[in-house]
Amino acid sequence: MADGRGRAKGAGPAEAPAAPESDAGAGTGTGTGAGAGAGAGAVAGAGSVPAEGGVTGTTIPRGTQTLRTVAIERRLNATPDRVIRCWTDPDELMRWFPVRVDGSLAVGARTTLVWPREQVWWEVTGLMTPTRFTFRWPWDADETLVTNVTVSLEAEGSGTRILLTDGPFPIDRPGGLDAWAEALEGWGEALTLLRGYVDFSVDLRDRP
Repeated sequence: MADGRGRAKGAGPAEAPAAPESDAGAGTGTGTGAGAGAGAGAVAGAGSVPAEGGVTGTTIPRGTQTLRTVAIERRLNATPDRVIRCWTDPDELMRWFPVRVDGSLAVGARTTLVWPREQVWWEVTGLMTPTRFTFRWPWDADETLVTNVTVSLEAEGSGTRILLTDGPFPIDRPGGLDAWAEALEGWGEALTLLRGYVDFSVDLRDRP
């Protein structure tokens, strides 16, 4: 785990940090397509994904559904009230995701999240404490690909079931397939970092 969305820009596949114990849940591509991965950062595609992988400009076979959505579910031992604060309180967010948050995380606010070698804005679009937090953010420098992220929380026993979705990613446009693959890996790793922090008070982020 390094910088920005779970991995350094331009870097090869990131090595997933060791969790205190194995995560339950899977990363999936949903919406008009499907893909799945078990654990943090492990992804197995399903459906008609181009053989060339994430190469920009890949020709999509006729009949392939061209929108993808990331959907990853985890179970945390912390309560929903505790988990939602990790997303909506800048001081809490900085303890497991970016190293700095410039701005508030209020609904309607555009906030800049900063990593050692990358920064990206979030625009908070909704909050229903303690069950739902939504925002949008860009995946490319010219901001032509902006996706919507929903963090849904549900009490489960003494803990929380968290479902994160991000999309849609148009895989038939330049950079779309790469962004979808990066989101699958990055969000899987990010939720591992969140679990390490809220359940074990451990910061699993790599240090420069």
